[in-house]
Amino acid sequence: MRNKWGGLRLVPVLELANISKHFGAIQAVNDVSFSLEAGEVVGLMGDNGAGKSTLVKMIAGNFRPSHGTIHLDGKELVMHKPADARQNGIEIVHQDLALCNNLTAAANVYLGRELRKGVGPFRILDYGAMYKRAGQLFAELKSETRPRDLVKQMSGGQRQAVAIARTMLSQAKIVLMDEPTAAISVRQVAEVLNLIRHLRDQGIAVVLISHRMPDVFDVADRVIVMRRGRKVADKKIASSSPEEVTGLITGAIEQVA
Repeated sequence: MRNKWGGLRLVPVLELANISKHFGAIQAVNDVSFSLEAGEVVGLMGDNGAGKSTLVKMIAGNFRPSHGTIHLDGKELVMHKPADARQNGIEIVHQDLALCNNLTAAANVYLGRELRKGVGPFRILDYGAMYKRAGQLFAELKSETRPRDLVKQMSGGQRQAVAIARTMLSQAKIVLMDEPTAAISVRQVAEVLNLIRHLRDQGIAVVLISHRMPDVFDVADRVIVMRRGRKVADKKIASSSPEEVTGLITGAIEQVA
């Protein structure tokens, strides 16, 4: 198998095999399989209740599958908590971003992973090192976000840059993004889509959960559509259309190969 750059890659970075999840009598996800390559952006679409969030929470370690397996770089991955996913290079950017408004951009990037300097009990926070590295990450993302800016003063696009920089700090292999362009301006949407492109260009795989059809067709390589807990389509963007995806989401089109 060759990756999108033409080089040989023996296994996908992520592979889900026959994943299911039920909560009592409720079948939230039913027998879903797909793979994800490094540097690939996959749009995950479906109506409310289609199973998207449950599927992503299994990849992120929040839920354990009732059935099926998850493989990372060809090795089966069993997770009991979100920290297990993070330790294996899987990061999630939640819709609410989970940022602290009263802290700086750099402090949010390093939240829970603060750098310290000194010896023994005299160690203190190394603000200089955190500001410097956060600035480098924002520069890599080509974001106007500055390390010393307070999050409460930022635009929606800048807040997304902070959340994404946090995933880059941990050298993520896979970033799961939950509705990153919801409720922000057109200009900020363009900023966020550029951030996704920068992740892709660095070889990071992205799963983009979105209801915004133009965004998915702008940045994604493939689109996966779910309905009532099942995968009803997994197609290259170039061979699909917004009309087809809409039909799949609503049920006007039953399923496509």
